[in-house]
Amino acid sequence: MEPGAGAALSWSPGAAPQPPPALAVKLGSLVMLLLVPLACGLAPLWCFRQPPDPRSPVLSLVSCFSGGVFMGTFLLDLLPDYLDSIAAALEGLRVTLQFPLPEFILAMGFFLVLVLEQATLAQRELAEPPEESRALLPNGSIQGAAPGSSGGSGVSPAPPGAPGALRAGALALALALHAVLEGLALGLREGEAAALRVLLALLLHKGAVAFGLSLELLRSRLRPPAVASCLALLALMSPLGVGVGTALAVGAGPRQRLCRAVLEGLAAGTFLFVTFLEILPQELGVPRNRIPKVMLILAGFALVSAILFVKG
Repeated sequence: MEPGAGAALSWSPGAAPQPPPALAVKLGSLVMLLLVPLACGLAPLWCFRQPPDPRSPVLSLVSCFSGGVFMGTFLLDLLPDYLDSIAAALEGLRVTLQFPLPEFILAMGFFLVLVLEQATLAQRELAEPPEESRALLPNGSIQGAAPGSSGGSGVSPAPPGAPGALRAGALALALALHAVLEGLALGLREGEAAALRVLLALLLHKGAVAFGLSLELLRSRLRPPAVASCLALLALMSPLGVGVGTALAVGAGPRQRLCRAVLEGLAAGTFLFVTFLEILPQELGVPRNRIPKVMLILAGFALVSAILFVKG
């Protein structure tokens, strides 16, 4: 009998090969990253007749915890793996650099999200009346005033129209592109523990982002079908990024490894932006619940550290 014959006889005719653990996590994440943000985004449509304050204490505390998870995921997991991956890819191609290319790619991921966000905010500000002209307008004709603003009694919110729909669509598109890059970070993970860590960070953050986007769209007086369409677009982008990253992760050649490393660096740059420019400054700049916020940031960082210590 040949050496491999016994192993061949151990397979039953109807047995199907089991996917690797990391691939099984990624397949499950496709469903979770689709349903969790969609459910969080649709919750305001089901629960609130009037849109609540998106900076509620509960949402703020959850965002602080996700900020700690993102910080730990970036500093302890994504950044070291990315630097090792791009160094191995450049070594396989026998490329010697005099320029800090890994750090440059990381900065490009950071600046990509920064440009998208600031361009969206600039578009919104151009469509709003200047502060000087708001005092000259009648109270009933102020467009885009937030509910409860100090513009005087009788201030009515802007009715649904083309400018509001354009701004809302630009905001949803920017978040959708952001979600694709975040999904790439999960799809490019090779280990089961690493994939679970990134999945936890994405679920926490994307749920809060979808909830906040829904509140913003409701405040802009968009109709529920339009809000649901924007939320569906946002929910589909992270699974799309996971699928693209998973497909790229199977490449074994040096050029494929370099492409994966570049995309991984761009995705890590989005984590850097989300943590240090999107979550922590906004949450810690509000003078409420400072000690609980710091405790939850530390708890999120400690959770990632514990998972790395146990699984690594």
